[in-house]
Amino acid sequence: MILSKQISQLATKIVWRIKLEFVGRFCETCSLTMGVFSKTIGYFKDRLSKTRDKIGSSLSAVLSIGRNIDDDLLNDLEETLIKDDIGVETTAKLISDLREAYRDRKISKVEDIVPFLKEHIKGYWPHQDRQVRLAAKGPTVILVAGVNGSGKTTSIAKLAYILSRDNKKVIVAACDTFRAAAVEQLSIWAERIGVQIVKHQMGADPAAVAYDACEAATARNVDFLILDTAGRLHTQKDLMKQLTKIRDVVARKIEGAPTEVLLVLDATTGQNAIMQAKMFTEAINISGIFLAKLDGTARGGIVIAIKDQLNIPVKFIGLGEKPEDIAEFDPDTFVEALFA
Repeated sequence: MILSKQISQLATKIVWRIKLEFVGRFCETCSLTMGVFSKTIGYFKDRLSKTRDKIGSSLSAVLSIGRNIDDDLLNDLEETLIKDDIGVETTAKLISDLREAYRDRKISKVEDIVPFLKEHIKGYWPHQDRQVRLAAKGPTVILVAGVNGSGKTTSIAKLAYILSRDNKKVIVAACDTFRAAAVEQLSIWAERIGVQIVKHQMGADPAAVAYDACEAATARNVDFLILDTAGRLHTQKDLMKQLTKIRDVVARKIEGAPTEVLLVLDATTGQNAIMQAKMFTEAINISGIFLAKLDGTARGGIVIAIKDQLNIPVKFIGLGEKPEDIAEFDPDTFVEALFA
């Protein structure tokens, strides 16, 4: 049994080394010509193609030429938006606003509906909601949580990579000491993208790693400290308490820390991501969401539901596997790409 577990752990490490060896070679040719996180509308359209195709196809079926705006059309539209993962509550608000706009003669024909939806959805996100919090003094500490398989460690690597390319000094801390090969995975990423790492052996106390990382960040005068916490199910109360312990250790070591608490959600899980976010928020004060794997799903409408149901801003989105495939969430660009 023990030998089998060791073989499994070794296999996981080998897979990650092969995968990141490829990524490492690619990184050598990367350049940031559009700014630190900014991406073009074309980039978004390309990465959101699965969701855009799904939404475009379903809207075209409902908003066909020749139909009038009536109860049947609005009921069909409501059903379509819910199926596109925009969420029951969010969809209900949009349909209600559409009915009111039609009664007030602000819209009069089917062709007016998509522009109306786009402008309303864009308005869900105040500009200041999405700004990354920075520490007034000392390192900006970013605590990152999420379930296993959400893309958490890869998302941390992307964030660290972009920040380091902006000439920021970055330390990543491997506080995920429970999962096989997790420390190894983050270590390989740190080596490839050229950032410092603080780590202990597998099985060590995660809070102790966080403590040492805070000491190192302060002593080395770094700009950002990013802590990778153990991937846990939102239903595992003991592990959620461990996450709270890490947060408290960081708060005692560095004034005002953690500056940001990011929750990584897998966009492919759709509405289940909403439940995860609610449970994590009960354990720690989530300040923003990193929505990963948005390029690989047809369920990108979940971005809208997250903001409306949770009032937690999506601050970053993952749009691929390469280190530079990260973008600050911009609602105008996102909505235009989604409804293009």
